Amino acid sequence: MPAPPVQTKKITIAEYLLQEKIISQKGFEQIATQAHQKNIPIEQAFLESGVISEQDLLKAKQAVYQLEAIDLERVKIPEEVMNLLPKELAENYKMVPFQRAQDIVSIALIDPTDLKAREAAEFVARNKGFRVRYFLTTPTSFRTGLKQYGDLSAEVEGAVSAAEKRIEERKEDTGEKIGDVQAVVKSAPVSKIVSVIMKHAVEGEASDIHIEPFGNNTRVRYRIDGELFTTLSLPLYIHDSIVSRIKVLASLKIDETRKPQDGRIHIATTEKDMDFRVSILPLVGHEKIVMRLLDTSGSAPTLGSLGYQGRNLQIIENTILKPNGMFLISGPTGSGKSTTLFSVLTKLNREGVNISTLEDPIEYRVKGVNQSQVRPDVGFSFATGLRSMLRQDPDVILVGEIRDNETAQLAVNAALTGHLVLSTLHTNDAFGAIPRLMDMDVEPFLISNTLNAIGAQRLVRRLCDDCKKEYPLPQYLKQEVMDELKAIPLKAYYQGLNPQKPTFYKGLGCPRCGHSGYKGRVSIAETIEITSEMRSIIAEGVRGDEIKKHISQQDFITMRQEGILKALQGVTSIEEVWTSTRSD
Repeated sequence: MPAPPVQTKKITIAEYLLQEKIISQKGFEQIATQAHQKNIPIEQAFLESGVISEQDLLKAKQAVYQLEAIDLERVKIPEEVMNLLPKELAENYKMVPFQRAQDIVSIALIDPTDLKAREAAEFVARNKGFRVRYFLTTPTSFRTGLKQYGDLSAEVEGAVSAAEKRIEERKEDTGEKIGDVQAVVKSAPVSKIVSVIMKHAVEGEASDIHIEPFGNNTRVRYRIDGELFTTLSLPLYIHDSIVSRIKVLASLKIDETRKPQDGRIHIATTEKDMDFRVSILPLVGHEKIVMRLLDTSGSAPTLGSLGYQGRNLQIIENTILKPNGMFLISGPTGSGKSTTLFSVLTKLNREGVNISTLEDPIEYRVKGVNQSQVRPDVGFSFATGLRSMLRQDPDVILVGEIRDNETAQLAVNAALTGHLVLSTLHTNDAFGAIPRLMDMDVEPFLISNTLNAIGAQRLVRRLCDDCKKEYPLPQYLKQEVMDELKAIPLKAYYQGLNPQKPTFYKGLGCPRCGHSGYKGRVSIAETIEITSEMRSIIAEGVRGDEIKKHISQQDFITMRQEGILKALQGVTSIEEVWTSTRSD
């Protein structure tokens, strides 16, 4: 028997969003056009645009389909309930059972109009003797529910057991030693192990995977929200086979174990496209693998969603309106510099503007932007690429990183000749970018004539909204924090903050954040606007106190001070701010 039709009101999701003023008519028309151009569902286009949130869309669905909603991030699903619906079925049709009351099983699903999903659920229900009650959920909530089917260790354990069983069988049949297992573990079990490790990294929103020999074991660690966590320990005899499997996937040389190798693995799923940037480093006896995860399916986030606000946001928005000059962002590796630049690039990307980029690697693929991957091994460096790019009639140029004197000279000359140049530098703060360019033999008068603004940023962990609570300042930080608060100009305070009654927050830990107290990351930044007075100072070759003195007159706030403001907002904790800015 087919699933019953979905009962809907005469209002559509789009009409609800317009009626409730969640989206404007103009905004809707733009998103509808994008959905048509990309050939994607309108709901997916809504979310990709960033104009509405998952919760906004969920409320609209509730109104249209007359179904209750459930947040699976707050639900611990009993094992016997999960087993009612096979994991493969749940993954395919994007639905998860989460509760059973007598003969009624509650199932959360993303799309209630997916008749195939409902028919599959009804088929299982008839065979197992229960009835179904449907609930709505968000994509994020669904992924959280799906994770409860089994953890990484449980899934990998089966593959390892299979490998060990086949080793024992081979030993009995042929008399081979247990150490000679390469032929056995190169097959299905190892493929399964690698697949599961990568899948769980994506589901857990890890930024990196570390696979490394450690004593008598192979240790698998995920970097989540900037922190490394050991998630799995495997027998060492499997390590080399795991390395070989990943080399095959990344099109690398299996028999090369003496030199470092770099490659890339691309995986496309129904939900997202992922690139795994693979780095293999020879160690004593074995090789270590680090894989950087890059989501290439979505567009770059907005500056606001990254954490930019107030004066920092205003300076950047004013800077990118200028037809030429340079905008630089500095910070260490992994501080989100490239993501911020691509957020800027997205704002500039429109018909009539020719945008070209030089990157290593290409992290975001942007429609309408000419993107080039540098390849030093064939002589295609930032410098040579930039020289060629200037003959391509660009309006906006993004250089992934200014690494050497030649690239710095070319970038400055490009900005001087009528191009808007975006790039990054490795310095500890925004102020350090100016002497760094001088050290690269860029003439001070060229810096003063081309530089429009300099930013610097770090990433700090966001407090979990579900478990954060007010708490008093730690005694060991109290005096330092109060001194920094006094130094922040009143104009720099974000709306709603009271400097006279500072309130700070701490995450207590809950199931939603993995009991860490944090979920996600946000930037803390400082931004220097290059004024006419500063241009005169820079042109004279001044490097030190004179520039800092002038900057202090701009209502400038340091990264640490901006972090304190975000701590006052309850976005992050004061400990996170102090840890990330302790070298400043």
